[in-house]
Amino acid sequence: MAHNNKTGSAAASLLDPSSVAIIGASDDPNKVGGRPVHYLLKFGYTGRILPINPKRESVQGIQCYPNLAALDLVPDTAIIAVSGLAAVQAIKDCARLGVATAVVMASGFAETGEMGRQLQNDIVHFARLHGMRLIGPNAQGFANFSNGAVLNFSTMFMEVMPADGPIAIVSQSGAASVMPYAMLREQGYGVRYVAATGNDADLGVSELTRLLVDDPQIRLILVYVETVSNPRLLAEAAYAGRQNGCHIVLLKGGVSDKGAAAAASHTGAMVGQDGALNAFLDKHGIWRAHDIHELVNAAPLYLNGFEPGAGRTVVMSHSGAVGVLCADAADRVGLALTELAVATCERLKGLIPDFANAANPLDLTAALLGNGEMFPRVLEALGDDPDADMFLIGIPVAGPGYDVPGLAQTTAQFMQRTGKPVVMTAPQADVRGIFHQAGVPSFRNESDAVSALRQYARHCQWNGSSVPTPFASQPAAYAGLLDEADSLALLANAGVPVVQHQVCHDPENAARITADFGGRVVIKGCAAQVPHKSEHGLVHLNLADPKAALDAARKCLGALDKLGVPHGRLIVARSVKGLHEFMLGVVVDPLFGPLVVIGEGGTLVEIRNDSVSLLAPFNEAQALEAIGRLRIAPVLKGARGQPALDAPALARAAVALGNFALQHQANLLSVDINPVMVMAEGVVAVDAVIEYREAP
Repeated sequence: MAHNNKTGSAAASLLDPSSVAIIGASDDPNKVGGRPVHYLLKFGYTGRILPINPKRESVQGIQCYPNLAALDLVPDTAIIAVSGLAAVQAIKDCARLGVATAVVMASGFAETGEMGRQLQNDIVHFARLHGMRLIGPNAQGFANFSNGAVLNFSTMFMEVMPADGPIAIVSQSGAASVMPYAMLREQGYGVRYVAATGNDADLGVSELTRLLVDDPQIRLILVYVETVSNPRLLAEAAYAGRQNGCHIVLLKGGVSDKGAAAAASHTGAMVGQDGALNAFLDKHGIWRAHDIHELVNAAPLYLNGFEPGAGRTVVMSHSGAVGVLCADAADRVGLALTELAVATCERLKGLIPDFANAANPLDLTAALLGNGEMFPRVLEALGDDPDADMFLIGIPVAGPGYDVPGLAQTTAQFMQRTGKPVVMTAPQADVRGIFHQAGVPSFRNESDAVSALRQYARHCQWNGSSVPTPFASQPAAYAGLLDEADSLALLANAGVPVVQHQVCHDPENAARITADFGGRVVIKGCAAQVPHKSEHGLVHLNLADPKAALDAARKCLGALDKLGVPHGRLIVARSVKGLHEFMLGVVVDPLFGPLVVIGEGGTLVEIRNDSVSLLAPFNEAQALEAIGRLRIAPVLKGARGQPALDAPALARAAVALGNFALQHQANLLSVDINPVMVMAEGVVAVDAVIEYREAP
């Protein structure tokens, strides 16, 4: 693990502390300094509880100490529940004494403005200097319900009783840590860890996620962030999770303020504010939820851990309408329904009376009522179908005559026997409860059930990138916007195929180059100050002879003069006609690094808005998979009698561009290559603009 040398002791002191000091301890369990004492007593913590308060002899029936110096040992962990300057003093006292970890509940730091931020930086620096780690400040705290080490002041644990289980919740926000906790507990799922890191100044969300993923009991970690403080550690956590059979689902609050810089770049506009985060999560196999409900919705599937295969789903119900609604919901979210095999359909016809149409969704009709033998036989027939990966059972109505416990037991046994994911949906809470007790994931409506299946299947199918080694990047010797000639030269050098061209300064040379090329050419005026050339009469296409080239070159130089570019250059390029125009671009995100965008190109690039994004580095196979997700991807295969296009060459160009961006990321802002002509064999970049940060 890439942590400092104190992380091991910090982890132990937090997850399983032998002693906890509570600075600012209160006799009142409803005060911030009293609630952790109450929780430690109530939830079975067996280590030493050390309340510190100079005004009291005892707190909640435990001996109280006037200060840290009065203790007969160095506590593993301290909770700091005093405010203002007293909190700063307490942090320093703990650090000097050798406390391994402090949970700082006090506020008044970075959340209050610049002075508070400086104070926060100072205390983190002081703590680190003495080998102490901090959670917070402004933190609700940490809780481990497997051993009662509840270093947390949330009222939620007064209201919703904890139970140990295979889920961890790691959040910057206090509220966003206990909302999913309450929803999961209400459904009967145990939660082992709940962390709320507040200002996330030191031992933050990414590092805690990395620590908790190593607990072999944890199957699912739910993460809430407002900013990703340490992407590398989060990537490590995802990688370790895949080895340990643990998945991570993340919800981000607020729109990214670290949006990609995009001064002269179309790419930045296409990526949008959150594009780099999406690409990062995609690269490392972390599922992105879009609200608290989606954060917890698929939890029972992750906990069961069955293999979803290709995710092809069978829907069955004793109501035709429910089957249709499930199929509609599946279509909306892109969950594939299984095409039942002919042999499966024949078996089903023998099992269901007067059954004319064996199809998916499968309507069991009211024949399910009072017929105990039909349901297990139908399930068995479906389970034997080679293309049935997952199952959704809808029970829209149940009452007298329906053996709900029998249906639930049959479903649970089928799920265990096949090892395939099964969910059920029912509007009646008591029906859901019976299936839930049997271990079958149960949902209130078909949309939630279908969304959970799709999320789980997609998340499990993802096989992931290992964490890349840090890429050494030296600032390139460029600043500001480069002209097209310099941009093309740099890209060609990096292995991106660029159009055959020459650069010159006068019309006569342009005519000579045209004659040398033989065939049609394009002539462009070239100046860094004018990135969008066609709007200014600086692009002349399809020139067939030296005289036309001479004339076009004079016009370009004249237009540059008018634009205030007296010593403009000319590009003479061979005319290239691709079968289709694509674009490649880069934006360098300040947090996640270079993001390569691949999409449909041409003049309508932002209107069409058909693009995919990949964080560098990536390989050709990953680029090809991303290209396959474009709406225009069928064109690459050769739609409507057209020849197939060279998608692997486009993927290789994207890889080369990503590697170029990694080498230059120290001061690169963006790259725009549009169009990239894609042919039956090969690709050619025809126009490019590269922008670097201005020199300081």
